[in-house]
Amino acid sequence: MRRLDSTQADFDRRLNALTAWEEELDEAVNTAVQGILQDIAQRGDAALLEYTARFDNLPAATAAALEVPAEQLHAALAAIPAEQREALEAAALRVREYHQHQLQESWRYRDAAGNLLGQQVTALSSAGIYVPGGKASYPSSVLMNAIPAQVAGVEQIVMVVPAPGGELNPLVLAAAALAGVHRVFTIGGAQAVAALAYGTQTVPAVDKIVGPGNIYVATAKRMVFGRVGIDMIAGPSEILVICDGSTNPDWVAMDLFSQAEHDENAQAILLSPDAGYLDAVQASIERLLPQMERAEIIRKSLDGRGAMILTRDLEDAVAISNRLAPEHLELSVEDPEALLPLVRHAGAIFMGRWTSEALGDYCAGPNHVLPTSGSARFFSPLGVYDFQKRSSVIMCSDAGVKALGKVASTLARGESLTAHARAAEFRLKE
Repeated sequence: MRRLDSTQADFDRRLNALTAWEEELDEAVNTAVQGILQDIAQRGDAALLEYTARFDNLPAATAAALEVPAEQLHAALAAIPAEQREALEAAALRVREYHQHQLQESWRYRDAAGNLLGQQVTALSSAGIYVPGGKASYPSSVLMNAIPAQVAGVEQIVMVVPAPGGELNPLVLAAAALAGVHRVFTIGGAQAVAALAYGTQTVPAVDKIVGPGNIYVATAKRMVFGRVGIDMIAGPSEILVICDGSTNPDWVAMDLFSQAEHDENAQAILLSPDAGYLDAVQASIERLLPQMERAEIIRKSLDGRGAMILTRDLEDAVAISNRLAPEHLELSVEDPEALLPLVRHAGAIFMGRWTSEALGDYCAGPNHVLPTSGSARFFSPLGVYDFQKRSSVIMCSDAGVKALGKVASTLARGESLTAHARAAEFRLKE
């Protein structure tokens, strides 16, 4: 892993170069995705079948054949080993319990003039969840995407998951059954996003699409936003660890591996004011990496986008972290509570030496669908609030409309919108 020093004159330039992520600007990808979206919107099932056969090597006579029957989901849940089922159930229980705390309620109040004002909170009617199925299978993503929608009260949850060559992970199907997914289709890529956004003869259109995917999925979500809602544009996985130099270096090395193993473009960064500790973690990396099943992916990730940064102190480390707004931030220090108030931007914050980021990926409770590529500056983790919407409630009293009508009339005439003004004034004459 490369070394940076926050005291060096060219540190800002080197940090910017390290964290730059421009793949989403690939014009070839944009052109390809736009064509797929238009084709699905125009030809529906026929186009969906062609793309699924071409990209996933999954030919099917009809689009209906791409839907996984509910019986198959429940059969998978019953058939998986007891240890896996118990782990899934334990994770689902914790995820559901955490997200129940996020439920927003409708509210109302009356002002001094007797006008009724408030907010009506309702669940989305439908949601589509995208679950990756390429280099690895992610039953945990099924739980993290579907359970908040279920807690919110979404009436129809539609899951899409690519099944290259027809291969489907039984754990993914079991998780779908456990999380209350209503329909599952073995489709992926931009074509799956298009099907959810526009609907086909078989795949229903949804109100919002959530869940991470590759660059084609991310680009498709960006392009259909406005027709449907989306959660965020997900980039490569990230972890940033701030350590005071006292955590077991093997623990930190493995935490860095935990995100680097996702793909070659994932980013793992360690910040510490202790140069000797950085050396110790580097030694742990060199010793532990050959033991990893995904060693080659981890190595490419660490060599290409990883870094160890020597900082002036822990406060300097947090300031750098705030600049990067990482997806996962570990405060692996003696007193994480002291640093927490300084943290402004992070998708999820893991406090203390014992709290591995991996726990958050699976079973701690908070959602693991998190903002990446610096978007934690303005995005939040996926949650129940992503599946609820708010409508304003306004009901004027006879007395209240007189005061409000005069204010509205004055402002409307100031904007030269006389119909607005007169609509308010008519009620003043009654």
